[in-house]
Amino acid sequence: MAVSVDDRERQQMMIDRVREEHGVDMTSILLLSDPDHAVIDRYGIFNDAEPRGRPVPHPTTLIIDRDGVIRWKVTEVDYRQRPENAEILEALEVVR
Repeated sequence: MAVSVDDRERQQMMIDRVREEHGVDMTSILLLSDPDHAVIDRYGIFNDAEPRGRPVPHPTTLIIDRDGVIRWKVTEVDYRQRPENAEILEALEVVR
């Protein structure tokens, strides 16, 4: 799932742009519109210092257990840096 401060209309514009420019089908990605950033704030990932002047969440990967407890969290400042799949799978094994 991805979360953004964009409303659904702006999210759809982004989906359309990614599909047209990069050929990426995003139909299997769940997007949460969080314009008041209630969910973003709950997880402490709001980036109010975004250099383009548009507040967005920091790129974050969370593993949340069935009780809603965060068991693993990686937050990046650079949106191009993300945990490797192997690192996420290793964290999932520990949470089980």
